Amino acid sequence: MGIVINQSFKNTISTYLGFGIGAINTLFLYTSFLTDTHYGLVAFILSTANILMPFMAFGVHNAIIKFYSTFKTKNSLNSFLTLMLFLPFVLVIPAGFIGYIGYENIGNLLSAENPIIKNYLWQMYSIAITMAYFEIFFAWSKTQLKTVFGNLMREVFHRIGIMILLFCVYFNWVTVDQFIIGIVSVYLLRMLIMMCYAFTVRIPVLKFSKPNGLSSILKYCMLIIIAGSVAMFILDIDKFMIGQYLEIETVAYYSVAIFIATVIAVPQRAMHQIMMPLTAKFLNNKDDESLKDLYTRSSLNLLIISGFIFLLIVLNINTLYLLLPEKFTGGLFVVIIISLAKLYDNCLGNNNAILFNSNYYRMVLFFGVLLAIMAVVLNVIFIPLYGIEGSALATFLAIFIYNSIKLIFVKQKFNMQPFNIKTIKVLLLLTLLSFGLYFIEFPFPTIISIITKSIVITLLYFMLVYKLNLSEDISIQIKKYLKLS
Repeated sequence: MGIVINQSFKNTISTYLGFGIGAINTLFLYTSFLTDTHYGLVAFILSTANILMPFMAFGVHNAIIKFYSTFKTKNSLNSFLTLMLFLPFVLVIPAGFIGYIGYENIGNLLSAENPIIKNYLWQMYSIAITMAYFEIFFAWSKTQLKTVFGNLMREVFHRIGIMILLFCVYFNWVTVDQFIIGIVSVYLLRMLIMMCYAFTVRIPVLKFSKPNGLSSILKYCMLIIIAGSVAMFILDIDKFMIGQYLEIETVAYYSVAIFIATVIAVPQRAMHQIMMPLTAKFLNNKDDESLKDLYTRSSLNLLIISGFIFLLIVLNINTLYLLLPEKFTGGLFVVIIISLAKLYDNCLGNNNAILFNSNYYRMVLFFGVLLAIMAVVLNVIFIPLYGIEGSALATFLAIFIYNSIKLIFVKQKFNMQPFNIKTIKVLLLLTLLSFGLYFIEFPFPTIISIITKSIVITLLYFMLVYKLNLSEDISIQIKKYLKLS
């Protein structure tokens, strides 16, 4: 578990750094340096590329991790990795050909409401391909349990690049068209750097022969494409449905609240990078003891870390909203309820990695479709009744039911669950600190008050975590970084 904590800690730092840079770009630079039309255009291009990415990758980034450790000879492994490098062309080339032949029709379809979109189809296609191959090369390095550099590139590099380009627009050094070409170039450069790094970690040896289990690999890839598409659908369904029932500005209020609550998901996202290949390795080697240990430890450590972020958000939320326009304060309930949903997500540890990399991976698709249906139905019921609070409640219920089903499924199929007595102790600690500190406010200016309260929470929380020895892994890290004997 040491490698998990070590790399997860570094990945968490880079993820939060990327999150902060993205927040500056999204909330301030885009809105100040671009017109609303061009901001919307860039957002549409990147969103469309994100939606296309699972198709362009052909599920290869997940397949590399799942099947890598099943190949025991160099020849079979080289055949598999060669297939993984070229398999995406099965969709990339036909998609490009269709785009070339049907450019006018596709352009007219996408630009029916916004004609400006028509001139940027190739940019969407190009970014989607670079995103796809970046994830493939990142997965290549993950198989060697190297995730820190890839996560830094994934979370920070392109955001810094876009920030520089935005300042270039501000100083009139580039036009908006050149800015968009620059974004394509940033994603291309990110992919090339990741490729060079991945190939230094493991040099590719091209071997064009049929790998063992080809049908299973292809079947897995195609199912992962569908699962990835469902995941993209789930990501934005609540915002979409709010727009169908309420005034469009309420989407902005909801988005700000979601943006705040999503911070809790960062530790899971960071730890996920290293847990995926480790989980696949334990499953393929039938190392049940190691898998069970990883399941329990990842759940406990993620609960402690995400619980700390939960406290920072919930105990500072009233003061934080003083920094925003008054109309945004209606999202208070949304922040709290979505924060609880994200906290439950973290409690699952490597549950998703177990499902993705086991023989039950088909259930990921089934559970994903189930979640999507639940989310739609619950939003239809609650949004007309309670507005954005109703959408947050719908999201919470859908995630709670979805996660509970996955916990039960893994328990039944693998005879393991991630919770123990320390889980209860952490939950009690979070509950006591939440209620004990919620109404305490410092008589300082807003930002100083937030900083002061955050320092108090940090010191008190980790002192108790260390003294109560709630996690051996986190206690070791505290000793390491504070130089405790």
